[in-house]
Order: sequence, then structure tokens, then C-alpha cells
Amino acid sequence: MEKDNSPHGRAQDRVNSVDPYGFQRSKDFDYESYEELMSEYLVVLTRRSIKWSKLLKGKSKVQRNVKLKRYVRKGIPNEHRALIWMATSGAQDQLEKNPGHYQALLGAQHDPKLVETICTDLNRTFPDNVQFRKTSNPCLQKALYNVLVAYGHHDPAVGYCQGMNFIAGYLLIVTKDEEKSFWLMDALLGRILPDYYTPAMMGLKMDQEVLGELVKVKVPGVWQTLMDHNVMWTLVVSRWFICLFIDVLPVETVLRIWDCLFYEGSKILFRVALSLIHHNQALIQRAQSLPDVCQNFKQITHGPFVEECHTFMQKIFIEPGSLPMATLTNLRVTCRSRLVAEES
Repeated sequence: MEKDNSPHGRAQDRVNSVDPYGFQRSKDFDYESYEELMSEYLVVLTRRSIKWSKLLKGKSKVQRNVKLKRYVRKGIPNEHRALIWMATSGAQDQLEKNPGHYQALLGAQHDPKLVETICTDLNRTFPDNVQFRKTSNPCLQKALYNVLVAYGHHDPAVGYCQGMNFIAGYLLIVTKDEEKSFWLMDALLGRILPDYYTPAMMGLKMDQEVLGELVKVKVPGVWQTLMDHNVMWTLVVSRWFICLFIDVLPVETVLRIWDCLFYEGSKILFRVALSLIHHNQALIQRAQSLPDVCQNFKQITHGPFVEECHTFMQKIFIEPGSLPMATLTNLRVTCRSRLVAEES
């Protein structure tokens, strides 16, 4: 097919080089397979969108129930994401119970050390996203700064640490609203993932250990490979947990994971991680050295399995097998006490 070099064609190229969320596509982006994938996914999206519109019927409130959970697992259309995330995570309730809280935090005296740390990270947040560039109008950097500074003062036990900038950035891309992004951060960091971002990061370390225990039982061959090559478990999975799969999996897939994360909680992170490992166990077990293992763990987060987000999200509820909450709770207790003992 001949390239269209007209001004329209070149403009179209520039538009297409950025995805719907503002991320610049890589030079080797495969447009053909993307179009093929999207033509199938758009059919799914259209069907889901009609069902969601019927379910919501212009309502601004939704009740958590079996039907809504099923709908969430099948994906929330982008135009309804902010509403559903806010409702299912409890963030909407908090916003309504605390009117003016966000603005008050912005207007208060700010800790200069916190401000300095946040400012250092602003330019490092999604440099490949056009919405975060200083030339962009509106530029999301200011909103990102506001959300992070407000959150740091709202929850001084957490303050600010690296990784939170990416989470706040994604929330702003989806909600296009500072206050909603702030309350969704509160839901994620305060309730859904407690102790993930506190200075000791105990919740995060604990869940990484829990995933290790689950891998030992569910995919023992992979665990053995890691042991054979002296791979520190956290080396290969810490980014998955710290960034909640941002910059690890494709954007559309991350958003589908987050749909479930806000509704069902942290259990979903284990389902995603176990599916990635289980599905690719043969590849991981072929590793001959520590660098091989690391390379293979990078490789499993790319390719059709994760790009076809609709099928991927169906598989995460099947592939890892049953994962009762009681099992997770028990493993968390065990892993936490082990970590506490090691650290003392």
C-alpha cells in the first residue's frame, strides 16, 4: 500500500503515532496487527458499551452486586470508568463525606521536603505521554503535582514515594479530574493496598512473598528454575506490584486489570501475576542463567497473550485455578511474621 504523503496523510500519521490515552507509540509499533486486534476488540467494546448504558440509564449511582461484578470483569467502557471506579472503590462515598477536603489540602502550608521530592519526579512521569508535556494544553503535570502534594499531606504515614506518580498519572488520564484522582488514590493506597507505599513497604513485600508461596505450589517448575539460578524472587516481580502493572503490560490491559482491582481488591494482582507465570512456564524454565530468567520475565509481559486484553482477562479467572481469600489471608499472616522476624 502506497504511503499517503499529503498533509492529511502526514497529520494522520502523527495522530496514529499516539494511542488514545496520549502515549507515544514506539518506532517498531506493529500497526497491522494492532488494527486487526482492535477491529475485533471494538466489536466487544460496542456490545459492552450498549449493555453498560442500559445498566446505568443515566444514573450517577450504582450498587455493588453480582451483575455489576460480572460487567466489571468484562470491562468498563472508558466513558464510564471514572464513575464506576469511584463507586465500587468507596472513593465516591469519601468524596461526599469530606466536601472541600481536597481544596483545603491544596491551600494548606506544604512540607518543602515533600514538595521537592515530588517536583524531582514530575518530569520523569510518562515522558512518552503527550498530555504530560509542558507544551500540552492542558498539561497534566500541574494536576499531577496537586494530587501528589495533597495526598502526601492527607496521609503523612505514606507521604510520597516513587511509583505513586505513575498511579496518580493513570488516574488523571482516566478521570480527567484532580479531586476524583485524589480520592481514588486514597482508596487504593489507604484501603485496597494498605502498607504498599509506607516507608517500610511491608504490605508490598508481604504480597511479593505471598505470590512466591503461590508459585511454589501452583507452578513448582518455575520456582525450581529460580532457585537453580539463585534468582531473588523480588528482582523479577517487584515492578509488577509497585506500579500495579503500569509500564509492564499494555495500557488497555492495565486499565482492565484496574477495573477489577477497584471492585475486587488486591486478589486480582495475584491472579494476573500467576496467569503470566503459569501461561509462560515452559519459556521461563528454559532459562540457563540469572540474566536469562530476568529476560524471560520481561518477555512474558509482551506479545499477543497480554495484548488481547479481553481474552487475557477471561483467562486470569481460569488459568491460576481457585484462589480463596482465606488462603491469601493465611499466607499473608505467615509471610508478614517471617518478614518482621528477618527485619528485626
